[in-house]
Amino acid sequence: MEGSKTLKVTNNLGLHARAAAKIVELVKRHKAQLFLRKDDQEVDGSSILSILTLACPKGTEVEARAIGEDSEKLLKELELLFEGKFGEGQ
Repeated sequence: MEGSKTLKVTNNLGLHARAAAKIVELVKRHKAQLFLRKDDQEVDGSSILSILTLACPKGTEVEARAIGEDSEKLLKELELLFEGKFGEGQ
């Protein structure tokens, strides 16, 4: 299975190391691969360093693409993570 979703970075600090680590933790709990795209750059969502290379400040739109058995569940939980501002409350 494959799916995609456009997500907006809404937390004040953007996709920094702690937020990237939460994405990687989420990916590890699912039977699916995650790819994140900003503009023309697509990276592996299971790598903190790769996610950081996207340089996504607050307000950036990111396309998330998941492939695998749990792709829909992964995308839904990822959307909640983005909407919840990665638990930062800002």
